[in-house]
Amino acid sequence: MNLHTLGTESSEYMAQREALWQAEVALKEQREAVAALRRALPLTTPVTTDYRFQACKVGDDTIDEIGLDGCFRDGNNTAIMMQFMYGKAQKNACPMCAMWTDGYSGVIAHINQRASFSVVVAGELESFRDFARSRGWNPQLQLLSAAGSTFKADLSMETPDGSQLPGVSVFVRKAGQIYHQSLLSHKLLNELRIKDYSALIC
Repeated sequence: MNLHTLGTESSEYMAQREALWQAEVALKEQREAVAALRRALPLTTPVTTDYRFQACKVGDDTIDEIGLDGCFRDGNNTAIMMQFMYGKAQKNACPMCAMWTDGYSGVIAHINQRASFSVVVAGELESFRDFARSRGWNPQLQLLSAAGSTFKADLSMETPDGSQLPGVSVFVRKAGQIYHQSLLSHKLLNELRIKDYSALIC
């Protein structure tokens, strides 16, 4: 690649910059390959449990009860659920989960064009809605509480003692049947955890 220069770079610098560029291209291609593998997962895991949720948007004053089918909104057949660590043994909202949701909140209108996105907790929904408003989250962001079901435990997002674990669950609806399509679990998140954020500073 013809890299832009100031004309004062050393040959050593230029060689390492070229190597970095090639590594970044390879990383992009690997990420695209992983995403393709995820999208190609077969729909062979039907959901047979009638999970029930308390549901509201951040800007709503009322709370409704819905089933998993109600998590598919606006004609979307993909539902993405962020497993937010709050409720039961997790007495306070997870600050890292909150940081991620700050970002999702900013682009929720774009996400919801392709999929129905929700944030699901194990705690009481009214208090979590208050927390969401204190963070300034988008009034259209969908909040769910799975406190009255085994939803989180069944997906290994909750331990027997009520401890909460992070993750992202994806469900797909096809021909009236809902399938669990993929799961980004806490185990993988631990493997991907960046231990030295200074490595990201450019």
